[in-house]
Amino acid sequence: MENTFPSIAPGTWRGVLQLIPRQQVENEKGEPLPELVDLKMEEITEGELPFTMEVTYVNEDDFYIEIINGAERVKLDEIKIGKDRKTGNDTLYVDIPEYDSYIRADYDAGVIAGNFYVPSRGENYKIPFIARYGQGHRFTLLKKEPATDLNGKWEVTFGLDGDDPYPAIGEFKQEGNHVTGTFRTETGDYRFLEGTIQNDKLYLSTFDGSHAFLFEAKVIDKDNLIGSFRSGTHYRTTWEAKRNPDVTLADPNALTYLKEGFDKIDFSFKNPEGKTISLDNPEYAGKVKLVQIFGTWCPNCRDETEFLTDYLKNNPNEDLAVIALAFEKYKDPERANQILKRYREKMGVPYQMVLAGSSDKQEAAQALPMLNHILSYPTMIYIDRNDRVRRIHTGFNGPATSKYTDFKEEFGTFVQTLLQEK
Repeated sequence: MENTFPSIAPGTWRGVLQLIPRQQVENEKGEPLPELVDLKMEEITEGELPFTMEVTYVNEDDFYIEIINGAERVKLDEIKIGKDRKTGNDTLYVDIPEYDSYIRADYDAGVIAGNFYVPSRGENYKIPFIARYGQGHRFTLLKKEPATDLNGKWEVTFGLDGDDPYPAIGEFKQEGNHVTGTFRTETGDYRFLEGTIQNDKLYLSTFDGSHAFLFEAKVIDKDNLIGSFRSGTHYRTTWEAKRNPDVTLADPNALTYLKEGFDKIDFSFKNPEGKTISLDNPEYAGKVKLVQIFGTWCPNCRDETEFLTDYLKNNPNEDLAVIALAFEKYKDPERANQILKRYREKMGVPYQMVLAGSSDKQEAAQALPMLNHILSYPTMIYIDRNDRVRRIHTGFNGPATSKYTDFKEEFGTFVQTLLQEK
């Protein structure tokens, strides 16, 4: 039957990012890594991060792609197709402006092959990418009997092979072999994860156009896991988990605070159009203000930005203002402002966004010296009508987590309290 589409076939595709594993047998101290770091996953090709995506045509020429991670769908609609002048191959270019990343690939019949690029990580940072048409599975079609039921909360420690291990909570839902969930940390969550458990092996992944996360683990017994975590091609560590329905993390409202002697914050930065934005600007006088510390490269920050944008749309109030301070990976202000402006336009953000400095946390802390530190992107500062800091919330429990609903309710209640004060 003759094709009714001009280029990429509509329907389901299975994509794979090949995260080339580092052949590392020792840590930075020269000590052997734990025995289970390089887990043997016979069903899965080592270092492959799979995801599913769907191509949908809006007319006979234009289409968009949705990346699927469990309940999440990431829409990519800035797409160009054409011929590569050097090779003569049909080419596909998918721009992801929110994260300043893109996919460039050749396509032919039922295969798309190329690379995923993140320029802010360096000109040569790329991950091999391939997608095949008509395949709907993520990791495997196998259905081996699971060795345990993963449903519930798990007490997790990441960074077992480094000097700075950190706590997390694993939240998993399992139906047969299918597993979804996320990891919550004290600085944010690891987004919508989806995967499978095959006998005593667990696989989870997510790809959202910015982060490429791959988790692999071995079931030690029904209450204990040990595994590895890869982020792109640049980071790898080990983790362990034990079942604990009562596990908690530190209070996000207590991690970042004003240094002794301060009850206010002060800043003066320019937006991409060159206007100086400060809390002293007349338009902010007498208003409740939310200061968002974020980066355009940060998926948790995007979750918070979407939340704030929706909140302002659904709860309009002239006495509430938001200012976002962007800490970017690009050192060149012109380039960073260009990215910030595209982000604001693409996300439909109704509040001011200004370039505050570098994403390096130590450098960022110098821009806001009244804070004890910049621990996390994002961080939100609540300021009352009298310009006093009333709360600082570190990190963000996004829609992939069990805490998102609680956060929304707490946020709404506290903001309304500040608005009702004189």
